[in-house]
Amino acid sequence: MVSLYDLSLAELTGFCAELGERPFRARQLYAWLYGKGENDFARMTDVPAAAREKLAARAHAKGLALRDALASKDGQTVKYLYGTDDGNFIETVFMKYKDRNSVCVSTQAGCRMGCKFCASGKLGLVRDLAPSEMALQVILSEREAGARTKNIVLMGIGEPLDNFDNVKKFIENFTDDHGRDLSRRAITLSSCGLVPGIERLAAELPQVNLAVSLHAPNDELRQEIMPVTKRYGVKAVVEAARKHYEATRRRPTFEYALIAGFNDGPEHARELAALLRGLNCLVNLIPLNGEGGGENGGENGGENARRGSGIGTTERFREALGQRHIPATVRRSLGADIDAACGQLRLRQERVPRGDQYA
Repeated sequence: MVSLYDLSLAELTGFCAELGERPFRARQLYAWLYGKGENDFARMTDVPAAAREKLAARAHAKGLALRDALASKDGQTVKYLYGTDDGNFIETVFMKYKDRNSVCVSTQAGCRMGCKFCASGKLGLVRDLAPSEMALQVILSEREAGARTKNIVLMGIGEPLDNFDNVKKFIENFTDDHGRDLSRRAITLSSCGLVPGIERLAAELPQVNLAVSLHAPNDELRQEIMPVTKRYGVKAVVEAARKHYEATRRRPTFEYALIAGFNDGPEHARELAALLRGLNCLVNLIPLNGEGGGENGGENGGENARRGSGIGTTERFREALGQRHIPATVRRSLGADIDAACGQLRLRQERVPRGDQYA
């Protein structure tokens, strides 16, 4: 069975031709799948019944089952746990802001990067997600939330640049003007710093925003919490971000989780400012909440658990960067009460599933 969300418009046009349908049928289906977020052939009312029967015999637009949903107390954040058709779990977070909604999408089942502060990789990498599984995270989460999104962030479980081809196809499909027609400028991809992937991103998806998980100003510290540093040191990562900006004119963001007594001192702020000097960028400071388990804290840190910096330390760090002409913001914490950080719900949720129908 073919998953229609895995097909580009050109591929869908070819598939429709195999079914004896004219090219306009593919555009019609694309508008349903992406524009209207409809993945049930029976509800595609302007598609003839005979065409829907042929589609149902050869294809589907399903693949994820909603297993759990946790809403924050303020109602602004909902984390969805989805089950894949091969028994894996992935997470998606829907965030509501005053002027827009944003959805955080996972790109892999697990992760091979092994960052010490993140729960996503504690079970290792199982497999890459297909374009259809990324698209369905957006479609189904919007349906559950009863709202559309204006922004997509690839910051969920997995390293997007480690699954580049599928991520690229997902982005191209979702931004096609025959479907959702979402601007690529409304999409942000977060990476731990895979330099070849950053280079490909600049060349092949230049309108997509880049966020780099840096979290330390030098290799010695970064290697303690991010093993990928052994392959790509901080200078190489920052230089890749610099070249990305020069090629795309899209200002990169550097994510920096403040860990008490580890990377949050005035000397670290000075070193970070020197590292980023001359680069048009933004530093996004992330206060860890509690101990380990991901950027928003949690209880899964184990032997690698670390305590986040306090509000005062965070503000002093921000001011120190600003004094050195490095703009910095403090990430607004959403969903801390529902374990909204990557991978936490997945680690916990090996229990009774919610529902058993794939949608």
